[in-house]
Amino acid sequence: MSRLPSLYISHGSPMTALNPGQVGVRLAELAAQLPRPRAIVMASAHWLTYQPAVGAHPQPPTIHDFGGFPPALFALQYPAPGDPALAADVAQRLAAAGLPTAQDPQRGLDHGAWVPLRLLYPDADIPVVPLALQPMLGPAHQLALGRALAPLRDDGVLLIGSGSITHNLHDFRAYHSGGEAPYVRPFVEWVEQRLQANDTEALLDYRRQAPYAERAHPTDEHFQPLHFAMGAAGSEQLGARRIDAGIDAGMLAMDIYRFDGAAS
Repeated sequence: MSRLPSLYISHGSPMTALNPGQVGVRLAELAAQLPRPRAIVMASAHWLTYQPAVGAHPQPPTIHDFGGFPPALFALQYPAPGDPALAADVAQRLAAAGLPTAQDPQRGLDHGAWVPLRLLYPDADIPVVPLALQPMLGPAHQLALGRALAPLRDDGVLLIGSGSITHNLHDFRAYHSGGEAPYVRPFVEWVEQRLQANDTEALLDYRRQAPYAERAHPTDEHFQPLHFAMGAAGSEQLGARRIDAGIDAGMLAMDIYRFDGAAS
């Protein structure tokens, strides 16, 4: 079986599910390029816990974890099966790496998971296992989560971190009807440069080193799925490739990254 890359996906607002725009095109193209995975492990910015946790529901429900959107959005479902056996394997691998992990038999798929997955695999016929993140433990922790699970890529498992390359909803009113937040492009360009240089240390220290880090990410949870995907590359040589999917509402950069790691 061909080795899969790991991915970082900017999932945008929940409305991406109804109006996918450029990111929908890019994700469909990406799905066509990848070998078909046997399962997906999805680390979303919208499932946050104090210690590692993995979803073990055999049929994860679709979670509509938002409010104030059109009824059509709440009617959407993503009925992909779960994979309790894979969830147990994930928990075992993380525990072996010193990251004891709870299995949650009730957890469904939040919009950080099902919105991009509907664009990648609209048939919802690939099992999905959600994975929680712990932003309070810092970027190095998310990197360690990814590294512990990286060998699953050789077994047909697609490892995805879902967040947003920039995420400052305080600026939505200022830019959603036109214009572009001045910090978006400098921040996005810095991230791409550091990833291309395999500069993991700078990316772990992005709060101090990246331009406009506090504006691009007032909180960490939407950026740290990138560190998970970096760790899942399985190598210091990240093999990072940026897929530009535009800027939504003037302040949400929709970049996608694939990490192929070092050549086999």
